[in-house]
Amino acid sequence: MQTNPKPKQNPLLILGVVGVVAVLATLAVLSLASRPGPAASGGPQLVREDSPRYGNPGAKVVLVEFLDPECEACAAVHPLVGELKRKYREQMQLVVRYLPLHANSVLAASAMEAAGEQGKYWEYADLIYRGQPDWAPPHDGGPPKIAPREAFVQYAGFLGLDRAAFERSLDDPKHARKVERDRQDAQRAGATGTPTFFLNGDRLSVRSRADLESAIARAVQAAQ
Repeated sequence: MQTNPKPKQNPLLILGVVGVVAVLATLAVLSLASRPGPAASGGPQLVREDSPRYGNPGAKVVLVEFLDPECEACAAVHPLVGELKRKYREQMQLVVRYLPLHANSVLAASAMEAAGEQGKYWEYADLIYRGQPDWAPPHDGGPPKIAPREAFVQYAGFLGLDRAAFERSLDDPKHARKVERDRQDAQRAGATGTPTFFLNGDRLSVRSRADLESAIARAVQAAQ
């Protein structure tokens, strides 16, 4: 990996107090996101051919997460999802879908997709969430610590990606079209908040860390 010059501003500040607040709020937010909304006619399509995936492609257990990179609850639950996808990498496949709900959601998701084109989707997702308190506007309505696009390009540099190729991909409208398609799929599935999880096609009612862990453990055991 290349050594990159130190940026003027460090967008990778640890979540700190903001992260603690987000973790404390996760239970309530997950509960709200897990409440089923009305599904549109035609039936939901939870997995698309080009959806980012992690794990065994032949696994009988499939976990789909509709997420928003600018969502604090998504950032709070991200470490747990990471633990579970690694723990069950042979028995489960994780599929990521997007449900943009904030001003910079589409750009952030596009950045994740652009990094994925260079083989660093999951590593880049980690940076997006770790740096969220810096590039996402604060609740008081003030400006972010660093402009989102500037932060996203810096993250690409931190991972040793080809920055020029990354920026070209970031500006490609194909990613925005993909995010919009995912949003429509989420609507058809009745998902109205993030994160929303589906396990083997069934929507999970997740109100705690233990709920998600135990649901996956039961599904894996049943699939054996």
